[in-house]
Order: sequence, then structure tokens, then C-alpha cells
Amino acid sequence: MSESVPVSRTVDHGTAKLMPDVDRDRAWLLTVDGAPQSYVDLDEPEHLEFEYARRLGHALDAAAEPGRALDVLHLGGGALTLPRYVAATRPGSRQDVVEADKGLLDLVTEYLPLPAGSGITTHAADARAWLEAAPDDSADVLIADVFGGSRVPAHLTSLDYAREAERVLRPDGVYLANLADAAPFRFLRSQLANLAATFEELALIAEPAVLRGRRFGNAVLLASHHPLDTAPLARRTAADAFPARVEHGASLMKFIGSARPVSDPDAVPSPEPPDGAFGIG
Repeated sequence: MSESVPVSRTVDHGTAKLMPDVDRDRAWLLTVDGAPQSYVDLDEPEHLEFEYARRLGHALDAAAEPGRALDVLHLGGGALTLPRYVAATRPGSRQDVVEADKGLLDLVTEYLPLPAGSGITTHAADARAWLEAAPDDSADVLIADVFGGSRVPAHLTSLDYAREAERVLRPDGVYLANLADAAPFRFLRSQLANLAATFEELALIAEPAVLRGRRFGNAVLLASHHPLDTAPLARRTAADAFPARVEHGASLMKFIGSARPVSDPDAVPSPEPPDGAFGIG
């Protein structure tokens, strides 16, 4: 981009704005209808500004030995923050990014272009439809960060969807998701129940204040068929500017409680965030 000036454009699902960060050269905040969606530093793609993105980054770092190239499927694109992170930290990775809003994709790739040879391919498509057409055992990591506005669409919150994700992952693959909820966590618990019915191993990363029901906030979910190495993950998330806790094993099963998996006909979107929950301060 030749000048660091804000850009605003009507995209398929709202009004997107790219705003430069006055404190970092070539760093940008993407909002859609006023809600922060992504933050990208084009000169330092390893920098993850948002707390939930850092937690997903920690989980990506733990998904395989450092530097190993991975096949990654991203459901939800935003400003392509995490694909850029993987390309920088795991060169040679092959990544597919599925984003339903073609206008948003066009805006991001025009003003925040991907580096040559990034290995990132973008697709304007519905996440569930793309997933159902994807081949078996084709991804090492699947990252779900799909928000229609500020809510996860219902067709991405069911057991049927979770089974499709499991099918596309390789046996040693890892599923990651960014969700948001508040006490009494009906939505979050149902999502964990879906994953518990599909995968052997689960973990949850969230701030203690969120887990104690004090406020609405993000939660990062991890699921796999092999044991998750939660100790280094817990150390890294605890050391962040906004420390988070990693729940797994018996404590996570207690958190899920009596929640049951949700089939397609009964699936609902994630809850509407309260006013100001993700506003720009």
C-alpha cells in the first residue's frame, strides 16, 4: 500500500474498514460493521495482536515440531492473519483459506497482498460446503474462525459439521476453533460435547474471568485423536499479556457437564455478543 490511509468498502456482508496502526509501520486493523476482525503486520506476520489469535498461534506452534511444513485448512479468512503466521513460522506449508465474503477477500488481497510463494490459496465459498467437498485425510490442521457478523453460523455448530471436520483431518491432525460465549456457557458446552463425541482428546483455552462467568469472551478449542501436550501450551498462554488457562481432562469433562451434542436440525448460531464486547477502545 503506497499510503497508510484508512480504506472503507461495502463488501458482501457489511462494511469493511482497514485502518493503519499509528504505532507500527504497515500494520492494519480490519473491522466489519465496526467489529474488529483481524490485525495484520505485513512486515512482521509472526506478530499476533489479538489475544485469541495468539492462543491459536500457540496451538499451531504445538501442532507439530517447530518449522515443519503443514497442510492447513482455514475456515474463515478475515485479513489472513493466521495463514500469514503459518507461512512465516512453517515455510513450505500448503494452506487453503475459505471465506464466504468474496468482497472481503478481494479487499484484503488488494490492499494487504500475500507475499509471493506464500503457499496460501484463497477460496470464496461457504465453509460447510467446502468442507463437505474436501477429500478425506487431507489436512494436518483445521482452523475454524468463522463469524457471520459477530456470530458463528448455525451450520458450523453441529455434530454433523464436527464429523466432517474430523473426516478431513489426518489421523494425527488437530482441530482448532475460535468461539465466544458467556456463562452459563450453553453454546460453548454444546460445542465441546460435539467434539467429545468425535475426538478422543480435547482442550480449552480461555481467560479465567471468562471461565468464571464474569464476562463474555473468546474461547479457543482444540481437539484431536492423539494426546495434546497441554503443559507447554499452558505455560505460553499463562505468560501472555492477558493470561489464559488451559482446561483439559477431568476438569474439562466437568465443565461440559450434561451438555449433549447438537444435530443439524437443532443447531443454533453462537450467542450475540453484548454491546461493546469486542468494540474498539
